[in-house]
Amino acid sequence: AKKGTIALPEVLFGGFINNDLMHQAVMLQQSNRRNAIAHVKSRGEVRGSTKKAYDQKHTGRARRGSVRSPLLRGGGKAFGPRNDANFTKNMPKNMRHAALVSCLSLQAKNGAIIGLENYPETIKTKSFYGLLQKLPVQIGRRILFVIPEKHDAMWRSCRNIPRIKVITAAYLNPEDVLNSRKIIFVGNSIEKAAAIFGKGS
Repeated sequence: AKKGTIALPEVLFGGFINNDLMHQAVMLQQSNRRNAIAHVKSRGEVRGSTKKAYDQKHTGRARRGSVRSPLLRGGGKAFGPRNDANFTKNMPKNMRHAALVSCLSLQAKNGAIIGLENYPETIKTKSFYGLLQKLPVQIGRRILFVIPEKHDAMWRSCRNIPRIKVITAAYLNPEDVLNSRKIIFVGNSIEKAAAIFGKGS
């Protein structure tokens, strides 16, 4: 049952909504998660002789090196993808925190923030689904639960329900916040998040 309302702290939900900074932070997350898988061989890695096919001059033909040349079929690739590519990006901590505050402020403005007093220590998916049916959320949409600290019962109860994610307040991030239709803060997770991300943002 609805027990009341809570004032959202300004340090976390009252920041300036900076679309460029939010985009930069999401790109940072996605780039740092990216693995370089595609790989092609250069002319130094393909099999074949390195002997010059014929003389440089006096043949009347075009200049031609070895059969490993990228110009020839079976030769190396000139500018193909490599598995040693580095997609890592970096961003100062204050910018990352400001981006998160911007995301939370946007979601608060959209009315996506919900508070939940607590969750029991029982591990039961049916009970968790029953809770979702009582909350003002649309089941099937992405829902983010933010908990103050590790809650094994809650995590194990929801892991078989699609589009539900549970994270601790310390792991709040722009991508999860922006992807979620509703964000549900459990217990004192708002205070925890404000203590971590509110300073210097």
